[in-house]
Amino acid sequence: MKITIVLGAFFPVPPIMGGAVEKVWFALAQEFVRRGHEVVQISRMHPALPRTEEIEGVKHIRISGFSQPRSMIWLKFLDLIYSWRVRRALPPADILVTNAFWLPLLIRTRARGLVYVHVQRGPKGQMRWYAHVARLLAVSRAIADAIIAEAPQLRKKIRVIPNALPFRIEESPDIPRTKTILYVGRIHPEKGLELFLRALSRLPDELMAQWAIKIVGSHQTGQGGGGEKFLQELHKIAGGSNLKVEWAGPIFDEKKLSAEYRSAMLFIYPSIAETGEALPVAPLEAMAHGCAPLVSNLLCFRDYIEDGVNGFIFDHRGEHAPEKLAARLTSALRLDPRALLQIGAAARAKAAEFALEPVGQRYLDDFASLLAPSGS
Repeated sequence: MKITIVLGAFFPVPPIMGGAVEKVWFALAQEFVRRGHEVVQISRMHPALPRTEEIEGVKHIRISGFSQPRSMIWLKFLDLIYSWRVRRALPPADILVTNAFWLPLLIRTRARGLVYVHVQRGPKGQMRWYAHVARLLAVSRAIADAIIAEAPQLRKKIRVIPNALPFRIEESPDIPRTKTILYVGRIHPEKGLELFLRALSRLPDELMAQWAIKIVGSHQTGQGGGGEKFLQELHKIAGGSNLKVEWAGPIFDEKKLSAEYRSAMLFIYPSIAETGEALPVAPLEAMAHGCAPLVSNLLCFRDYIEDGVNGFIFDHRGEHAPEKLAARLTSALRLDPRALLQIGAAARAKAAEFALEPVGQRYLDDFASLLAPSGS
């Protein structure tokens, strides 16, 4: 098959500025090539990267894009400009994968490939416009249900295939884990970090004295963060409670990030993005490294985290959310370390279901089903 994969206007590939979607599709593109397919990947141009190059058999084409803005309206306008530029660069293909907002509306010919819309966030009314596309791919059951609620007439076009881990799962080196609570992700209000810090301030002092807190991620708006003002607000909350928080900034190097996951005992992802999260990759990465996750009660987490079995879940809704998170943290942190390691081992076993090889094959099988003659 000839497969074109179009990524968004705001992050380059390779993912030198981060981006979960970019990490996943950078890895999947190479997996498709390893299985004998021809892949072109189109992404945002970056000064550190050439306009075109080949990486592990994948041909990369880079198009002038933008830094991510704060305004959602402006973001959609910039996406439209980027999509027009991409449209002119599209090669002939069998399948055209895209998660851009406007591009599916601009492609009305099969010559550029059957349009395969990869839905990575809760739909915002656009799904009904995509009646002509070949596939609406949801990365979780929660997203599939949201698409059906918005456009029930397109039910037959919907499939669920999860995000793949953007690396191959290997045996973890025997690195002693420390009593560290780790967060990896964007420093943005929708990620629930304010809720997390307020919950920490409610924990007993003797318990907090045993644990370190490390936050990895970017607050820069151009990288999807909440900006300098939001970061200072978080610092103020932490400082007012005398919490010892290490703000590590973003880590884009995969080996260094893996080392963070392998050394921590508990991974926290307290997202409050009710319609923003589809199937977050960071908790999966932590699980693949044997780090027990603690997440909010968003529907998307039900696809891979079972409370008390391979992770922990707390109710993030309502005015008493900080108290509820504090109670869940307290019970998790007071577990015998061996019990916490067992939950981490169960998390690692579950993450294997999201490995690059089986998920990549599921995508290829779905592409083939769309290209097969009718009735075959």
